[in-house]
Amino acid sequence: MSEGIQMPKGFLWGGAVAAHQLEGGWNEGGKGVSIADVMTAGAKGVARRVTDSVEDGENYPNHEAIDFYHHYKDDIKMFAEMGFKCFRTSIAWTRIFPNGDETEPNEAGLKFYDDMFDECLKYGIEPVITLSHFEMPYHLVTEYGGWRNRKVIDFFVKFATVCFKRYKDKVKYWMTFNEINNQTTFTNDFSIATDSGLIFRNNESEAEREALMYQASHYEVVASALAVKIGHKINPDFEIGNMVNFTPVYPASSDPKDILLAEKAMQRRYWWADVQALGEYPVGMEAYFKNHDLRPDITAEDRVVLREGTVDYVGFSYYNSMTVKYSDDNPEFKFVGDREAVK
Repeated sequence: MSEGIQMPKGFLWGGAVAAHQLEGGWNEGGKGVSIADVMTAGAKGVARRVTDSVEDGENYPNHEAIDFYHHYKDDIKMFAEMGFKCFRTSIAWTRIFPNGDETEPNEAGLKFYDDMFDECLKYGIEPVITLSHFEMPYHLVTEYGGWRNRKVIDFFVKFATVCFKRYKDKVKYWMTFNEINNQTTFTNDFSIATDSGLIFRNNESEAEREALMYQASHYEVVASALAVKIGHKINPDFEIGNMVNFTPVYPASSDPKDILLAEKAMQRRYWWADVQALGEYPVGMEAYFKNHDLRPDITAEDRVVLREGTVDYVGFSYYNSMTVKYSDDNPEFKFVGDREAVK
């Protein structure tokens, strides 16, 4: 009789959330306003929006969430009762640097995560921590344009360095950016804003939006690589990974056009993982940039950083798969609205 599948020794079974999904306490303990703090609630037929500021009369669900900020001890105790061996969450960037560009971090925010990680470790639960999970400081969006600005690399690296040093003896497993490839849907204003802090206020064309998406993405993968390098110097035992939204794309039929389209779609959706894991852009994406005049600001120094700062593991979310079908009016698999050209 089969004994069934056995998980390997040391396998970590747990749950995953993000700071903005459960903490609440959005303006307590010196925390600044993040882009998540200006995301409105959605409903059937009503899309979520990113407002210009925290506005009266709007519903911002993350402002309260489940109030983990005040109840984390009770919640973590329940995690332990469920048998959790790991707990993936994020550090809210604005608890540490309220505006993102301060000289010194916010001690109250650092202390909150000290206490929360201690509570996890008390029950033998390993924290698995994401540094950027759709929570960049809103000040970096309004004052710097989000990740379209190379300066944001330095702000992120400083934030990562502070976290690595502070929690080097409490957190072993890290991720740099959550679902970094969601921004492929660059014509969805909500999606691109949450991923990269790109808010298109000047009626940029679709071509301009695509170019900005690739530029912001490049700065993000450089920031990720720099953080990986610094983290490994701070604690060589750190395991620092990336994170992608893995949605496999299959051809809708055996028609060679559908097959090629599916291949293009996969290339366009997952090159971030190639860069972060292998240290260089795939040949297909280099050609796409060149052929479509989308060459972002990529320096020779950036390429060295990417090679030297590869991740230790690949993290992914899996929600669903999709199929694609070729059409004459969409031969390049351009993204439409908040969905791909899916049949």
